[in-house]
Amino acid sequence: MHVIEQPNSAPWAGIIELIEAGGPVVVILLLMSVTALAIILLKIWQFAAFQLGDRKTAREALTLHRSGRSAEALSRAEASRNPVAQVLAQAIRGHRRADVDDAVVREEVVRFGSDLLQDLRSYFRPLEVIASLAPLLGLFGTVLGMIDAFRQLESAGNQVDPSILSGGIWVALLTTAVGLAVAIPVVAILNWLETRIDRVAHEMNSVVTQVFTEDLTVEPDREAPRSNARFAATLHASR
Repeated sequence: MHVIEQPNSAPWAGIIELIEAGGPVVVILLLMSVTALAIILLKIWQFAAFQLGDRKTAREALTLHRSGRSAEALSRAEASRNPVAQVLAQAIRGHRRADVDDAVVREEVVRFGSDLLQDLRSYFRPLEVIASLAPLLGLFGTVLGMIDAFRQLESAGNQVDPSILSGGIWVALLTTAVGLAVAIPVVAILNWLETRIDRVAHEMNSVVTQVFTEDLTVEPDREAPRSNARFAATLHASR
């Protein structure tokens, strides 16, 4: 008689044992962890789709624009899905229009960039809620477990069994451990995501400002006009 070997179900058995020991609080924490994982994977896919790692295209397009090749710069920026490049394209497009004031163009570019940043920051609030509530739920489960353990200890009367208290404390502390295990990686990843968004926002502000300003690192030959102006002012004062 052949015995059909069942697939290894140790991970699922461990999860079921964890749920049975921790109760409803652990179930809620596991659901929160699944939700957080789904959001994190979604954000990673979104960041990849928007090419957030591409910091070269916007800088090259900005260099082309500041060297007088605005048409080529606009074409280069429009070809990228990077938010910084898209904002730069919007700024160059508006800067080339003679019928629109620069202040109006900058205001529209700021609005456009804010919309892009808002899209990138979507679903951050649920991650913040999970990171905040997971340790509190774990502590809440621990308090409930300790209450139940001491209630059983009281019911035992004079026949106190130390294993009742130790077992109850172990089960109670389990929920705190699960809560921290959910919150710690969520907090770390959320901070990483926010850091990337802050970097994008800084680059947006930098490239937009450089579209409407001059490059002060290159010093043109203006000594002669300034010397002439000083000479004229000196001559006028002497009269």
